[in-house]
Amino acid sequence: MADGPTMDELLARWHDGVAGTAAASEATTYSGVPVKALYTAADRAGVSEAESLGVPGSYPYTRGPYASMYRTKAWTSRLFSGFGTAEETNARYRALLSAGQDGLSVAVDLPTLMGVDSDDPRALGEVGRCGVALDTLADIEILFAGIPLGEITTSMTINSPAAVLLAMYVAAAEGQGASRRDLGGTIQNDMLKEYHAQKEYYFPPRPSMRIVSDMIRFCTAEMPRWHPISVSGYHIREAGSTAAQELAFTLADGFAYLELGAAAGLEVDEFAPRLSFFFNAHIDFFEEIAKYRAARRIWARWLRDRYGATDERSLRMRFHTQTAGVSLTAQQPDNNVVRTAIEALAAVLGGTQSLHTNSLDEVLALPTERAAKIALRTQQVIGLETGVTNVIDPLAGSYFVESLTDELERQAEEYFAAIADMGSGSILEGMYAAIESGYVQREIADASWRLQSELAAGQRHQVGVTVFAEEDETPLEVLQIGPESEVRQTKRLAEVRAARSGDAVDEALDGVRAAAADPNVNVMDPLLDAVRAHATIGEVMAALADVFGRYAENPVV
Repeated sequence: MADGPTMDELLARWHDGVAGTAAASEATTYSGVPVKALYTAADRAGVSEAESLGVPGSYPYTRGPYASMYRTKAWTSRLFSGFGTAEETNARYRALLSAGQDGLSVAVDLPTLMGVDSDDPRALGEVGRCGVALDTLADIEILFAGIPLGEITTSMTINSPAAVLLAMYVAAAEGQGASRRDLGGTIQNDMLKEYHAQKEYYFPPRPSMRIVSDMIRFCTAEMPRWHPISVSGYHIREAGSTAAQELAFTLADGFAYLELGAAAGLEVDEFAPRLSFFFNAHIDFFEEIAKYRAARRIWARWLRDRYGATDERSLRMRFHTQTAGVSLTAQQPDNNVVRTAIEALAAVLGGTQSLHTNSLDEVLALPTERAAKIALRTQQVIGLETGVTNVIDPLAGSYFVESLTDELERQAEEYFAAIADMGSGSILEGMYAAIESGYVQREIADASWRLQSELAAGQRHQVGVTVFAEEDETPLEVLQIGPESEVRQTKRLAEVRAARSGDAVDEALDGVRAAAADPNVNVMDPLLDAVRAHATIGEVMAALADVFGRYAENPVV
């Protein structure tokens, strides 16, 4: 048999054939990473497969944190949900659980996120609108009525008042007869990203991190199945960052929390396994998959080489993923089902441990029950019908995916170096400096502006918005949260205030202030006393602010 052409000869012919055509030009990912038209083995020349990929469940964990991945256990379907009052959300939780959801994810309203009570004038018109209103322990007890907290895992997305809500959750579970040691789940409690992106801060950065440190120590000692921080890149991406920025700033925050725990006297292997992560699944399919793979590899290497971790559980990054809310459009909202399915598939192929799929109407309002069920069914179709769970990391070895993974890792490392330089070698001090100088906020804002400019110029497209737009669309029926929910919530809050002991509340709040003033005292036990006395979330936050003060951001220009 005659020898055929070599690969180099084939490539030369291909290049000659496409020279001067559109195929010869470079495109970019959604985040601006240059993308060639064709990738070959030459793009990975000199890279050790054993060192960069390995096998699933082993260092560097590029291919997944567990050896068997979805062959033995699928990801957890965990839809983020909450609206109106605790009674209304409890009914939605029961419906989702009966439809096959296997974990809860609590969405709270804006007043709760900001540490404000429902009867505060600042809460007017916002109670129950973007999540469930939670003011006191009574609300938490109603929220989970009939749901055994010792048997289900719960994720709670809250940050500044996270310690207060965790105390309420523990108290409610113990009221059901469950031990705090049996409680499984996650509370977001990622304060650094609040200053970067979401802006739901209350105290200045350093006092906020003091509370985070106390929660880490409390959960390490008292709640072995609970993750005290979910380091969130999701909100960084929703604020407009690139994939590389989401990767870099999220992991830098994670490194900062490691240094915070070490400063609190904990060994890295004592608490690092209890950190979890929360990433965005955006619309650029391959870039997102590469981002997740790069994240695991970076985390494993830094934990081993910089922070001295030896326990495999410390090196093994686990994360939750939510499809990109910012990618959804109000125009032609049915298209959002397709976007969500593609983004969810990217999260699965990237090896996520749990997944929230956005609903088609989420850009307009909180999801209807029908839209939420479609979002859940999207995950179930991917898991049970497509066959993608049969092979672990099926895209490994793709010249394109591996090259993109390497490039995102390279860009992230540049950000790590800049942040460490700001902190004279410390990532924690570097993140404080980055917040105070507006560095991270400026980087995200610039990236957001570039993307919006590309959309406006027609360099990128949104189907139904910048291309294939239609006039006279039929309005979508959405979930309406009327003022009656706010009336019911404020009425219950008034009843709780009337029934509780004012002296017990005052005494408990004094205990919170005393603990906050003493850096050697963990604030969690005083917080438990306060919520059991039915102090409100607003009262507890105000008591802490008496010691810690309030934070106001300097605008970034």
